[in-house]
Amino acid sequence: MSALKVLIAGGGIGGLSAALALLQRGIDVEIFEQADAFREVGAGIQVAPNGTRVLRALGLEPALEDRVCNAAGKEVRLWNTGQTWKLFDLGEDCVRRFGAPYWLVHRGDLHAALYEAVIALKPDAAHLNKRCIAIEQDEHSATLRFADGTSATGDLVVGADGVHSIIRDALFNSPKSQFTGLMAWRGLAKTEDLIPELRRPVGTNWVGPGGHVITYPIKGGKVLNFVGLVENVTWTKETWNEAGTIEECLADFQNWHPHIHSMIKALDIPYRWALVGREPLQTWTKGRITLLGDACHPTLPFLAQGAIMAIEDGYVLARCLKELPGTPMDALKRYEGLRHERTTKIVNGSAANTKRFHNPVLADPVGAVAYIESEWEPDKVRLRYDWLFEYDPTRPDFLAVPEVA
Repeated sequence: MSALKVLIAGGGIGGLSAALALLQRGIDVEIFEQADAFREVGAGIQVAPNGTRVLRALGLEPALEDRVCNAAGKEVRLWNTGQTWKLFDLGEDCVRRFGAPYWLVHRGDLHAALYEAVIALKPDAAHLNKRCIAIEQDEHSATLRFADGTSATGDLVVGADGVHSIIRDALFNSPKSQFTGLMAWRGLAKTEDLIPELRRPVGTNWVGPGGHVITYPIKGGKVLNFVGLVENVTWTKETWNEAGTIEECLADFQNWHPHIHSMIKALDIPYRWALVGREPLQTWTKGRITLLGDACHPTLPFLAQGAIMAIEDGYVLARCLKELPGTPMDALKRYEGLRHERTTKIVNGSAANTKRFHNPVLADPVGAVAYIESEWEPDKVRLRYDWLFEYDPTRPDFLAVPEVA
């Protein structure tokens, strides 16, 4: 397998994770990214123990230790009163239970660490301004064709080209996207601009009727990441860089707790985008071509697992190509078989959380408290999250796991 050349369409977190894992195993890669530069885009992401476990295995902890924030815990708060319930610990208890920490990090910082590790192994691995427009394969190779008229040929192709994947659409019966009726506000605020109570090193999920707000610290606690979701069937722009105004964001959370208003007023620029749902693919491998991340299992952000699934995908793919006997195409199918059940369960679980976070009963002063104490009862929380955090594709015997039919 070490003589393989793998072409990766897409230089996001999933594509770079796959590239790094492959290069570390002596497998050559070429990354083709449609953007003209690798920039710090997006905002914060949560990396649960199942994700940090893989990032540590990739050797990234030294590069990330000054870029991540180790929050002390997570909590649930009621949208209008601010009443608080502890969800779970993210510090020493998390490491004790799952053997890995829970990191809060800016997407750009994680992306930069991955990119730096890739080019340290192969300085010319990444190619910019390469928008894929077509793909083809035969019994010997697979070829990507780009908008600039050039092409690239390798032994295998990995489509890591995101939720709007050209490769998925070209090869598979792609599920049609459906707007969820949810719109998200995302922004960053300097911690020093917040009132003292909002500077605590915790991740918080404010839940309310028709909306919820997620906040957590990043960049060593110097910045607060804010995501506010509301039900809005009229906003259908699926883009991350549509700037709104502070006034518009405040209006969507008009009757929410003053702390929510305080955070919104401290945001630099609030960006909004419509959330789109897609059914996960039933299969995502064909011959010498496979997919990973959002290209094959895009998910709503309500389990905080989207980026982690892409990281897991890249690591499992690399292990399959390096360690399994048979042809490279056999390894691609095994990779899919190892990942399909888990990723489908995450996609469905994320969608189910929408109703939990936005339940109408949260508008009732009496019913809201009883609802939260029931839905976030400790045993239920462990049932919803432990299986996510315990997943360990770095185990030596991981590839021996029976494939689910």
